[in-house]
Amino acid sequence: MSHCCDHHRDSPASRPAGDRHGPELQAGVTTTLHHWRIGGMDCPSCAGKIETAVRRLPGVHSAEVRFATERLQVRLTPQGSREQVVRAIHAAGFTPFSDQEAPPAAPFWRRHFSLLGLLLLMLLAAAVQLVLPAAAPWLFTLATLWGLVPIARQAGRLARSGSPFSIEMLMTVAATGALFLGETAEAAMVLLLFGIGEKLESLAAGRARQGVKALMALVPEQARRLTAGGVEEVAISELLPDDHIEVHPGGRLPADGILLSAQAAFDESAITGESLPVERSQGDRLAAGSLVVDVAVRIKVTSQPGHSTLDRILHLMEEADASRAPIARFIDRFSRWYTPAMIATAALVAVLPPLALGAGWETWIYRGLVLLLIGCPCALVISTPAAVTSALAAATRMGVLIKGGAALEQLGKIDTLAFDKTGTLTQGQPVLHQLCLYAPFERRQVLALAAGLESGSHHPLASALVNAAETEGIEPAETGEKRTLPGAGIASRWQGKPVLICTPAHLDASRFTQEQATDIERLRAAACTLVVLVVDERIAALFGLQDPLRQDAKAGIAALQALGVRGLMLTGDHEVTARHIAAELGMEYHAGLTPEHKLQAVARLSEQHVLGMVGDGINDAPALKQASIGIAMGQGTDVALDSADAALTHNRLTALADAVRLSRATRANIHQNITLALGLKAVFLVTSLLGITGLWLAVLADTGATALVTLNALRLLGFSGRP
Repeated sequence: MSHCCDHHRDSPASRPAGDRHGPELQAGVTTTLHHWRIGGMDCPSCAGKIETAVRRLPGVHSAEVRFATERLQVRLTPQGSREQVVRAIHAAGFTPFSDQEAPPAAPFWRRHFSLLGLLLLMLLAAAVQLVLPAAAPWLFTLATLWGLVPIARQAGRLARSGSPFSIEMLMTVAATGALFLGETAEAAMVLLLFGIGEKLESLAAGRARQGVKALMALVPEQARRLTAGGVEEVAISELLPDDHIEVHPGGRLPADGILLSAQAAFDESAITGESLPVERSQGDRLAAGSLVVDVAVRIKVTSQPGHSTLDRILHLMEEADASRAPIARFIDRFSRWYTPAMIATAALVAVLPPLALGAGWETWIYRGLVLLLIGCPCALVISTPAAVTSALAAATRMGVLIKGGAALEQLGKIDTLAFDKTGTLTQGQPVLHQLCLYAPFERRQVLALAAGLESGSHHPLASALVNAAETEGIEPAETGEKRTLPGAGIASRWQGKPVLICTPAHLDASRFTQEQATDIERLRAAACTLVVLVVDERIAALFGLQDPLRQDAKAGIAALQALGVRGLMLTGDHEVTARHIAAELGMEYHAGLTPEHKLQAVARLSEQHVLGMVGDGINDAPALKQASIGIAMGQGTDVALDSADAALTHNRLTALADAVRLSRATRANIHQNITLALGLKAVFLVTSLLGITGLWLAVLADTGATALVTLNALRLLGFSGRP
């Protein structure tokens, strides 16, 4: 059975973007597009290995792996074969699935069987060494072989598929060399550290892919379509342009559309990042994923299945992930030339002098073996993961979760940090900023009335007013039956008088006095959202609500600037609000950005700067992917958290500067480790070739280098982040 999804010749209108099955003409060559889901990818370098294996096949026009969504996209010419692609993926050590197939869920012990077995054997060997030292090397040898076999098997598969000098090959050479020279405990430890690192990368990759599921979960699976015969429940894939649907309060729009109802409020924070619900009138365009706040609405669908705003955001995430060059791990890059170069050099040292100069075979084979040991990259293999692991532990203690060594390294290189506004620089929840009273009404009276009218509403502005009254110990006033005015406010009666709470835009301008009109303009200039309380046809109070800055926002931006990192705000919010916030923080800004515009801004800035992006909303996910490093707020949406390379678990913006300092310290530490490891090797390389040092000194040099770089890396555990 073929593992690729079936391809067919369908019309462009019925196909989602980027999923065109069937023949297409590519530069004069007829090709067909096929998709597979790939299981077993732990890091972006895995994607490169799969692409290398597939591109070598005859009949393959192109092959691209989208690591974030675990999808392989292959274009085949008529000479290509789907079965060959499937075999090549299996041969490279990965598993292909169709879109309809679900990867089997293996139990914990089976998924980690090899690593757990290695750990148990090492613990057993260490315990035996205390009571029976002579038997310990045999147990360490068994542990090494246990851990080495699956890695060597994978190295062989990758070598056959076109990647001979992979990190698996490096580990195989390192562990085999250590075994040959009797360093069994060291060989087992190297394999254990490597295995733990691979599992952590696999865990991080799995978390990243949850972002796609969280994004799609915003769209309901069913929709209420209005027909001549009444209302029918249909799958969203059946919705077509010009269909009329109904969405109740608390429901999300299943597709893009036009509002048919008179007025309504929508929470569009998932799409635009706007912190407060927005009022929409009949004829306004609405985006899929928007939440209906106050009344049931009727919508005319405008988007094709698979082409809604949320679908485009998902596509942007994939494109950003594909266009961003994967940051290869240092060891993997180094091994491409180091491992074959050292093996070849050792072989030449062993055979060239006897053959060319008639020197003694025994002497030069011995020196070749010494050189092979000196070239054994155990210290290099351990040094970088040890530094990264120590730094990641220190970062976690500081409230920064960093997803892997590549993200940690990149964090210290940024010179510009772009921020979303809502929920990142601000708290993401409106609060009462200022209350303007008009005689004869008093503060307690208007707060009680506002809380009484808004109690029971889930609108963020309503919650802010209720919380303001509760904070001052004011009980909500008892009002009569409340009527929700679609898109306008709430009306009721109090002590026989009509009362109304709404925005100023819903009242005729002639009803405001000069003083009240001045207050409205002043509060709008201060980026406040306004609410008016009307009692018995008289303006009683004007409430100015704001989304306040985080308490440490100013300190966080100042600390970054002290490190030479420029702050920049990218927001979907209004110009007036953005300008007010940016002025308060002393930073530049761009306002009114859609997810597409925000992604374009990040791409443009990335051409001139090493750019980081900090955000918390779904609308930030593509930009977080596109930036050199994406950082999510800990309370942000799952999509933002899973799209980002790092997260602030304590939501402290001051931790950003701490993380940058830690990254720079880690890079310095890694450079020190590399210098130590390679410096010692260089010294003993010369002395060994001259016959000054022998095998036991080579062992001492390798072991000493390993100990030194490990101890140096452990210094990062005590990093506090403070200058």
